[in-house]
Amino acid sequence: MRRAAAVLAMGSLVFLAGCTGSDGEESGGTTAAAAPAEVTVVPADGTGDVSPIAPVELSVTEGELTEVSVVDGVGAEVAGALTEAADDSGPDVWTPQEPLAYGTTYTLTATATNTADEESETTSTFSTVTPAAVSTPSVGPLGGQTVGVGMPIRVYFDDPVADKAAVERNLVVTSSTPTDGVWSWVDDSEVHFRPSQYWPANIDVRLDANLYGVDFGDGVWGEKNRTVEFSIGDRHVSVADASTHTMEVYDGDRLVQTFPMSAGSPDNPSYNGAHVVTEMNRDRIMDSSTYGVPVDAPGGYRTPVEYAVRISDSGEFVHAAPWSVAQQGNTNVSHGCINLSTERAKWFFEFSVPGDVVEIKGSGAGTLRSDIADWTVPWDEWQAGSALK
Repeated sequence: MRRAAAVLAMGSLVFLAGCTGSDGEESGGTTAAAAPAEVTVVPADGTGDVSPIAPVELSVTEGELTEVSVVDGVGAEVAGALTEAADDSGPDVWTPQEPLAYGTTYTLTATATNTADEESETTSTFSTVTPAAVSTPSVGPLGGQTVGVGMPIRVYFDDPVADKAAVERNLVVTSSTPTDGVWSWVDDSEVHFRPSQYWPANIDVRLDANLYGVDFGDGVWGEKNRTVEFSIGDRHVSVADASTHTMEVYDGDRLVQTFPMSAGSPDNPSYNGAHVVTEMNRDRIMDSSTYGVPVDAPGGYRTPVEYAVRISDSGEFVHAAPWSVAQQGNTNVSHGCINLSTERAKWFFEFSVPGDVVEIKGSGAGTLRSDIADWTVPWDEWQAGSALK
């Protein structure tokens, strides 16, 4: 019986062995070859006029990336890093350590391995755009300045901007106290930023003009990025009432001075509306020819004054006028300026900084026309001036 069992067991082993190939694979079966890894690159091979800040994207099927290298047209390596997609649905992105240059050819080489650890290589040679012109705008306020609550951010371009939306999208404003500020185009080459109300007092503001690689349109591209940081100081808002011939000066919410004044005469009325201080002159020559009236013409003048605080580019200042002290507080006799006594003008000059606000009201003139008339524009109209509305 023991022998019969042993024979039976041996027969079973032989039967099992007969059902198995000698190499351990199923009888008659073969292992399918692993599909090669394939890499798709954007920009594709041969692409031209690429923005130097356009993302370089790599997608892999049947494998994974193991190495990415980029060289420029003379073979110099371009330092960069690969950021993997957060999930499998998006491409990986290669980012250069420094932005790519304009008018340059680059070759990207990507190596990937499939599931069998077999390598495949893909290359893409592309060229960045060569601009017809590059542009760097001027910005005000300047970095490091402290300005008053009425000073908008102003960006000036040398040439008209054809694609305002592309530019505006890359002008990023942040502040230590957030605001509802919006950009609004003054004309084709100038754009301003302001909140719906005056800036909050004593905050820090930063403008990141991320314009390198941005297409302004008509062959003009951004030359470089620029960051400007400045501060908003105390809230100084004065109210000059031409009908009562007085100017009330506020420091924050506190009324600190009430001055008798003389505003523009009926023939030369001061403009109504919020004026912004832009310039401080301890001594200045008031010259009518600066706004189109020759000195020797009727109504022309050339007069030295002290403590001149410019509040518009229409020739309006707050300044000392000792010759009109008798009229200050009762009659408007100036050529559009706010006349104060020398002592009061000195105090106001020392109190003021660029960006402070002087609100003129009660005048027979129309609304302010100036390079900074921003606060006279209704908020809905201001918002409509955005290219991103």
